[in-house]
Amino acid sequence: MIVFWFLLIALVVVVAAVTLAVVGAGAEAVLPEAEPDRVADALPESRPVVRADIDALRLPVAPRGYRMAEVDDVLDRLAAELAERDARIAELTASRAQAPADRVDLTKDER
Repeated sequence: MIVFWFLLIALVVVVAAVTLAVVGAGAEAVLPEAEPDRVADALPESRPVVRADIDALRLPVAPRGYRMAEVDDVLDRLAAELAERDARIAELTASRAQAPADRVDLTKDER
């Protein structure tokens, strides 16, 4: 019977403390809003990304690993730049492959 009264009093004290904490805070939050620790894209905007930029890139770690949105943003940007470079390389390779054929045609016309 004594244990019952002890547990009942402890429960009343805990409920009263929680109620006072919530009511005492009023409209303010119990904890202040935390600033997101998102880092701006560290990759350069004014020039293409180079190997040193990737080596220096450090993504912030969240409590359960990396922030998926930041990793996705960086990977999307890298993928776009690589696709642009691949297209440019293919364009230059194609124009270089056509150049010797044009030279051969010129030499045939000169004869």
